[in-house]
Order: sequence, then structure tokens, then C-alpha cells
Amino acid sequence: MYPPELVQPMKEDLTRVGFQQLVSASEVDASIPTSKGVALVVVNSVCGCAAGNLRPGVKKSLEIAGKKPDHLLTVFAGVDSEATQQARKYFLPFPPSSPSVALFKDGKLVHFLERHNIEGVTAAMIAENLEAAYEEFC
Repeated sequence: MYPPELVQPMKEDLTRVGFQQLVSASEVDASIPTSKGVALVVVNSVCGCAAGNLRPGVKKSLEIAGKKPDHLLTVFAGVDSEATQQARKYFLPFPPSSPSVALFKDGKLVHFLERHNIEGVTAAMIAENLEAAYEEFC
């Protein structure tokens, strides 16, 4: 478990642009499978690729996209463990990955970026990948 003062700015990096922080399994269950339209779910983390690539890429994707998800949701790996474990059940068949990004349409997983899709790429590349997914599914 990470100290709250360490992760709070990382959580706020997404919540201040409209993401809803899910902190319990029941919040995940009330959000992901029942969401109508398109839901973007970000598994946030403290790792360098989350700060350097993921969060900036996700935010940029929302700035540049013509079509956007209806719901913006996030869980924080290593902090909100119950919520993260529950969210990962909806990511199957993909294995646990932090950070990661999932896109759901009407509660069904339609696009997924694992950590290996995030590490070593630029935020701009992540933004372009997500923008293309929004174009297809939103």
C-alpha cells in the first residue's frame, strides 16, 4: 500500500479531467457492466510509464478525439485493491496489468491496452491508439 499523500496527485491527474475514481468492488460492479454507451476504464498506477505515458496519453486522447467515451472511470492498482481486482474480472481474457486501459461498449470489453502496449511508447502514440478506438466504438 502506498501512502495517500504520494498517490493523491496521481489520482487527481485523472479525476480533475472528469474521471470517476472507483474504490470498491461494488462501485466497479455498479459502473462497468451496467454502463450504457462507451466507458473508458484506466488502471492507474505509480509506475513511471503511468506518469510518463499513460496518464498524459489518456488525457491527450480526450482532447483530440472527435468522438469520446460516455463514461470515464479509474481504479488505482496497489491502492484501491478491491476495486482493481474487481475491474480486472471484466478485463478477461487479458491478465492483470498495471497500468492498463480498457474500453467497454454497453458493458462489453472492445479494446484493451496492456502495460506492454504502454511501456516504451510515447503519450502521443497512446492518444492516437485511443482516439482510433473512440472513432470505432463511440
